[in-house]
Amino acid sequence: MRFFRDVSLSAATAGFVAVLVGFTSSVAIVFQAAQAFGATPAIIASWMWALGLGMGLCTLVPSLVWRKPVMVAWSTPGAAVLATAGAAGGFGMGEAVGAFLVCGALITLSGWTGWFERIMGRIPMSLAAALLAGVLARFGLGAFTAAQTQLSLVVVMVISYLAGRRLAPRYAVPFTLLVAILFVALTTGFAPADIQFGLTIPVWVAPQFSFSAIVSLALPLFIVTMASQNMPGVAAIVAAGYGDRRAQGGDAGIPVSPVITLTGVATLVLAPFGAFALNLSAITAAICMGPQAHAQAERRYTAAVACGALYVLIGLFGAAVTGVLMAFPKELVAAIAGLALLGTIAGALSTSLANEAEREAAIITFLVTLSGVAIAGIGSAFWGVVAGVIALVVQHYGRSTEAH
Repeated sequence: MRFFRDVSLSAATAGFVAVLVGFTSSVAIVFQAAQAFGATPAIIASWMWALGLGMGLCTLVPSLVWRKPVMVAWSTPGAAVLATAGAAGGFGMGEAVGAFLVCGALITLSGWTGWFERIMGRIPMSLAAALLAGVLARFGLGAFTAAQTQLSLVVVMVISYLAGRRLAPRYAVPFTLLVAILFVALTTGFAPADIQFGLTIPVWVAPQFSFSAIVSLALPLFIVTMASQNMPGVAAIVAAGYGDRRAQGGDAGIPVSPVITLTGVATLVLAPFGAFALNLSAITAAICMGPQAHAQAERRYTAAVACGALYVLIGLFGAAVTGVLMAFPKELVAAIAGLALLGTIAGALSTSLANEAEREAAIITFLVTLSGVAIAGIGSAFWGVVAGVIALVVQHYGRSTEAH
């Protein structure tokens, strides 16, 4: 099988780091969302089962079929919306599942019609790159702010990363992760892990549809998923060079609309078990799509396959895997995420500032996105693009090309 010829240690490590970062950075928010609807421990475990299988299969299968790093994740801002709206509105689990189904249907429709991809195709490359840089820069900063609580660990990791980049660039991240694990094991030790072995049993919850749940849960969940997750996800695909380049004589790249359709269908199928919203990934995608995953772009799909396989394991053995991953110190997770994304952040910033005519609009997009500002419940990724487009229109609308 070609996958076994293409896979490498750096790709497999990138897949593991993507899971480690994506899971540990936001699983607590997912737990809060489930609890806001009165979820029992069995239902929370079912949510992990549904989300793990959904993310895993939607990542693994397309990546193997297309040999492109297709990365799918749960909607972290969507979980935050659910945690807040669920607690405030007093909705039950049945109404929540009904809202998940409505959201899944809307995502499917946006992918099937292709309208979302057409909108994204009109955004200049400089703004898309600035958007991605703004989303990822917070994780880059996190690698160094973690030194406030674990200075020695972060220093060891930074030195290990720099040494790895000099001696064996392809294996800098795996080497840094190994050194970090050994350092924690020999010093502070890992957090006590509550590991419960056994397969996770999914729990079916019958959906209930109500107008208030659709307005208060489904629509906000859909909007933040498209604006705060799928939009940066498309930017990550384009910035990594996996966009559609057929107009320039290149290959088809990752087909965005079919992938979004797939995430919508998967949400519809798994919603009764707890999959509230699946979408394109941005942060973990950057980890698996960059040169740190593999020097050859055509072999980076193996990192996504490894990531998808690990997500499937999380789904099948949710309680055990959750216990293991949550034992990692949060500073280790923050540092390895930031270091793994350094190259992608630098590349995105370079691309965003390359066109002098669009430079100011790009830096506005970057700063607004980086600010983390949320307006009307919609995250900064959306408002960053809005601000950048407004800046472009104000500066250049009506001017001739020569005037630039």
